[in-house]
Amino acid sequence: MKTTQYYPVLMVQGVGAVSAFYRMHFGFRPLFESDWYVHLQSSEDETVNLAVLDAGHETIPMPARGRPAGGMLLNFEVADVDAVHAELAARGLPILLPLRDEPFGQRHFITADPAGVLIDVITPIAPSEAFLAQFAEGAAAP
Repeated sequence: MKTTQYYPVLMVQGVGAVSAFYRMHFGFRPLFESDWYVHLQSSEDETVNLAVLDAGHETIPMPARGRPAGGMLLNFEVADVDAVHAELAARGLPILLPLRDEPFGQRHFITADPAGVLIDVITPIAPSEAFLAQFAEGAAAP
């Protein structure tokens, strides 16, 4: 199977509020917008897409209908996590995990969208020696 595009679709209550959150705080713009579904695309990179869908919509199979997104973590890899952290904290977004360095090769923090989906904002850093061996050749940050 050749995939032509891949993006997460968040099943939520409050499509408008969640869509507005990603537009305001993460630089997305709507490509399609209705009261039950919004397809968002990054204003900076057209290959980065995200959709927001009303969890109760009829296109959702009955066993899953009405069950909003949960148990999910969206990763946004950025060039300067410190700057993004400062900006989002100043805007009042909840900082659920404070900005910190991880030995597995990330400097990151975690916030959440209005639907409760966790958002991990990351800048890759060099991993510790203990984790370096777990990366494929050339995959670790320098």
